[in-house]
Amino acid sequence: MRKILLLFACTFGISAFSQIKVLKNETLVEIGKENSVGLYKKENRFTFNYQDINTSNLNTFRSFSFLDVNGDVNDLYKLITDGFIDQPSGNVTLELPNDIIELHYEKNYGQPTVQFIQYINKNKKYVGKSQFLNKKQIDKIFGIGSSKAALYKKSVASKANTVSNVSSTNTYVPEKAAVANPTPKKKSRK
Repeated sequence: MRKILLLFACTFGISAFSQIKVLKNETLVEIGKENSVGLYKKENRFTFNYQDINTSNLNTFRSFSFLDVNGDVNDLYKLITDGFIDQPSGNVTLELPNDIIELHYEKNYGQPTVQFIQYINKNKKYVGKSQFLNKKQIDKIFGIGSSKAALYKKSVASKANTVSNVSSTNTYVPEKAAVANPTPKKKSRK
């Protein structure tokens, strides 16, 4: 009887204190990638990965994510490309759930470019910067001109959050859609 109890205790002890746990393999779908900047999708979450040029170690990669609630990916693309046409006077600030992102526009060799500046965990001490990207590179990252753009382009009935005037003090926070539940009309009896 003691041997059975000892065997049971050893078996239970090993299984209770195991350190290795098998996790489910989650796949990310690549929307587009250009050099060291890429856009990836998993379900309704979009993630930008980029090589941080702000650190001395060139092997530092950072990322920021957000949910595509009401076509926010389309709105972000439009916001970025509008900055190429009408360059804002300062950085455009975007507030995400975990980070603050600034879009820094600058002309390089006469061509308008944009750089992502990430304040990690909304802390101004920890800053990550992407490389400068031109319009053609942004189109490639967002999958414009390929079939991968269809992964995030949805028809949105009404967009309440349009950005028309971009300045250095603008903060873009995607609005939640106000879902109206229309009451069905009663049919009249004849």
